[in-house]
Amino acid sequence: MPEILWDSKLYDKQHHFVSAYGMDVVQWLAPKPGEDILDLGCGTGQLAAQIVESGAEVFGVDASAEMIAEAKANYLNVGFEVVDATKLPYKELFDAIFSNATFHWIEDQEALLKGVYNSLKPNGRLVAEFGGKGNVKSITDALTVSAKNLGLLEKLTTNFWFFPSAATYTTLLEKQGFEVEQAWLFDRPTKLIGEDGMLKWINQFATHVFKNLSADEAEAIKSLAIEILKPNYLRNGEWTADYRRLRIKAYKR
Repeated sequence: MPEILWDSKLYDKQHHFVSAYGMDVVQWLAPKPGEDILDLGCGTGQLAAQIVESGAEVFGVDASAEMIAEAKANYLNVGFEVVDATKLPYKELFDAIFSNATFHWIEDQEALLKGVYNSLKPNGRLVAEFGGKGNVKSITDALTVSAKNLGLLEKLTTNFWFFPSAATYTTLLEKQGFEVEQAWLFDRPTKLIGEDGMLKWINQFATHVFKNLSADEAEAIKSLAIEILKPNYLRNGEWTADYRRLRIKAYKR
């Protein structure tokens, strides 16, 4: 996972769509009273708190200490802990594991899914949604073209995220021992807030892309990328990001 210092306040204020869209994923989870559920990559805890309302017992983990601190401050009735998703310490503790907008950040998918599998009780389920094949392609393409035009491509981190196809991820799950019930790849154009919405999105989610660049070089790439994106993704002062999501539901049999 890229080392990112998350701005939890900006995340909740500017990018609350992450949790808002996640509520639809909760419908796939269908939590039941008394179930033990792990929210993996819980962020600031909004969805964990929503799941608790079903009567389930929820525990949230995230690799970001900033996110966990915000979650603990906001939701006193939910347990939270800083945990690396590739190093889950649990053994058959959970009836279900839920995750929203997290898996595409994780490089070691084998370690992730092994930990998830081991953490579930027999017949436990995994419900997750994350970036799928083609997610934010316009943005990554614009950043790449901008860096190339400015002679900075070699310094840009172009291995942006892990965005798999449904077939690729189904294979990974089955290799780990899961039985995949559903895998759905779909377009989800996502509105960004304000005329500087695209810049704020890049500053929140793509900081790792510029880790080998100076501040001036990074700003130059961002500025040019935004100009490239404007004709197709800025309408009436509102930006849209070309999200594609992969949603999966799988069981430990």
